Amino acid sequence: MNKILDFVREAKAELKKVTWPGRQQVWYSTLVVIAVTFMVAAYLGVVDVLLTAVFSSLVR
Repeated sequence: MNKILDFVREAKAELKKVTWPGRQQVWYSTLVVIAVTFMVAAYLGVVDVLLTAVFSSLVR
């Protein structure tokens, strides 16, 4: 039980040392994640359509 309390105390002390991002930085990071997600989704969609067309023509 003592080890658990030590861990919690140390974790709390470490969290006080963290430099948390500001609201604007979080907002911009969120926008970047959303934009990259859409770009990857579009890329995978195009690859899917192309591969479907290629394999469909091979099967006929």
